[in-house]
Amino acid sequence: MKTEFRMEGLTLTVKNVQRSINYYKKIGFICELNAAPHFALLRLGGKNGPSIGLLAWSEAKKEGAAKTTPKHNRSIHVELSSNNLDGLYSKLIKKGVKFATPPHDEPWERSATAYD
Repeated sequence: MKTEFRMEGLTLTVKNVQRSINYYKKIGFICELNAAPHFALLRLGGKNGPSIGLLAWSEAKKEGAAKTTPKHNRSIHVELSSNNLDGLYSKLIKKGVKFATPPHDEPWERSATAYD
């Protein structure tokens, strides 16, 4: 089935744009536009790859965004996949990425969880 649109990426509201840029660069995103402290656009896999926008909370609230609680923030998941999760995990640990759960098997996939 052909769709009329495609997903480009998503935008996350963040407390500190530069800190979030640093995190996503560690895991392989390229910063395409750095307008910190207000916004940044990061992309994975080249100019046609998916993107993550990082919008400062101070900017989001100008448009009427409601402040989220820490519980809300924990419920936002950015899901990425790899053909070699265990190898990627080792590389990211060396770069200082903190994982809540290391690679493990779920009934539907091999999975790991990191917090940005």
